[in-house]
Amino acid sequence: MPAGGKSLDRLLSRAGLCSRTDAQAWIRAGRVTVNGRVLRDPEAWVDIVRDKVVVDGELLRARPKEVWVMHKPIGYVTTTDDEHGRDTVYSLLPAELTWLAPIGRLDLDSSGLLLFTNDSDLAAGITDPKSKLPKVYEVRCKGPLPDAALQQLRDGVQLQDGMTMPARIDRLEDDDRSTRLRIEIVEGRNRQIRRMLMAVGSRVQTLHRVRIGPLELGEHPEGASRRLSPEETAALRAAVNERRAANSSQDAARRRSH
Repeated sequence: MPAGGKSLDRLLSRAGLCSRTDAQAWIRAGRVTVNGRVLRDPEAWVDIVRDKVVVDGELLRARPKEVWVMHKPIGYVTTTDDEHGRDTVYSLLPAELTWLAPIGRLDLDSSGLLLFTNDSDLAAGITDPKSKLPKVYEVRCKGPLPDAALQQLRDGVQLQDGMTMPARIDRLEDDDRSTRLRIEIVEGRNRQIRRMLMAVGSRVQTLHRVRIGPLELGEHPEGASRRLSPEETAALRAAVNERRAANSSQDAARRRSH
């Protein structure tokens, strides 16, 4: 592995040009040349300083890193294309934007804060379980939930893919038909909150994400998107790095104690 080298597919992705999966498809289709020669092996190593990489006839240049926030409405899927013809979140982004990937997902029946970026390192940091970056949701679920059920959710419940980590659960209001909760989790499993509520005998009626790390959705209009300011992006990066460092220190301390 040469110093300063990267696999060709990773190089395209890290430049913010496309996802790594798309990069692999482009390379196999012959759309990428290195030093004037078509390379079709996505895992071919290239020197990021010395080699000349061209994509579709244009010299590869790293795109400026950017992060966008969207207030996702219910009824949109978090994907570029949908085989069932459903509306996707990309139809809500400005048409002139170049490639951005969602950081995590919100399912068809969920709404709220959704992030997009071309910064693969930041995306990995936010979704990495080791970062334990908190994500906050306002949830309405079926029926009045007893305190014992809320304590189960706080302590962790057994799901098919293992026990959930402790969560912060606040009761906002309830009546004979439903309970409204504010739930903070540090994991990102598929449909996790819906499965957590099912595990205590309830069912999610509405699910709305209001915060990721230091970033609040606030009064951002439904269906609208905007680019994060440099200050907001810096705060998000700092939160990821801080949580990672704290958890690495805790892991190291636990290993020493054993």
